[in-house]
Amino acid sequence: MTDTKVPSRVFPRARQDAATADAGISTPQTESPAYKLAFQDMDFLLREDLRPVRFQLELLKTELLLDEAHIGSTFVMYGSARIPEPSKAQAMLDMATDEQGRRIAERLVAKSKYYDMARELGRLVSNFPRDEAGKRHFVVCSGGGPSIMEAANRGASDVHAESIGLNIVLPHEQAPNPYVTPALSMQFHYFALRKMHFLLRARALAAFPGGFGTFDELFELLTLIQTGKVKPIPVLLFGREFWEKVVNFDALVEEGVVSERDLGIFTYVESAAEGWAVVQDFYRKRQEQEPTPPE
Repeated sequence: MTDTKVPSRVFPRARQDAATADAGISTPQTESPAYKLAFQDMDFLLREDLRPVRFQLELLKTELLLDEAHIGSTFVMYGSARIPEPSKAQAMLDMATDEQGRRIAERLVAKSKYYDMARELGRLVSNFPRDEAGKRHFVVCSGGGPSIMEAANRGASDVHAESIGLNIVLPHEQAPNPYVTPALSMQFHYFALRKMHFLLRARALAAFPGGFGTFDELFELLTLIQTGKVKPIPVLLFGREFWEKVVNFDALVEEGVVSERDLGIFTYVESAAEGWAVVQDFYRKRQEQEPTPPE
């Protein structure tokens, strides 16, 4: 009996039973929605009562896909969906027909340099080597949309590296930008689950000028680090002039609602090379501070 092979499973796989169910006979009983397999019944899965299950599925699907893609860590990039690349920003300015439109277009032209910075940063970090286990690190991860997000994925594409796009279902159509690796392009219903996946593997984060969405995502991480819920990681704010104009961090200290040391959670940078150097220095110092294991 020592050479007898024991089967790995005795029950049919879910896919097999699903195919069998689809090929079944048609009777009043089998045509009733009650007879559908639970995992094939969309009306059932989309019930209000099933929200906790959908949370689990949305968390698990992305986790499994990233594990299977050997993604060890990510470099997350946040930023506006409204800042175009320089040539397109200039075209918007040329087409402006009124004073207000021209003022906005001028500001976008001024900020279009951040598109190039995000693209360059995407190129730099995507050259980081795999580890001994074959896992990839500092893989570019964006919201999958246009503008700054597009630039980040485009930078990875420039050096033939894969990158991640975590898109969200919105009332207005938002297709993934064409530079996201198709197998790593995910779509979310729940903002909370999307933000969780942004940070689970993040080992560095860059925030470029942006609006409500960028603020929401950035300040969640700042809060997690401030409260000790996650270990510190490099948090780069690109464009000191922009950030100090839209957020008075010093006033928060003066008002006593944050401490002086909290302002050390993030670092202002003005170029992709400077930002990448900050990240490398952060991990170099951390490695030097780690105790040497006993021989």
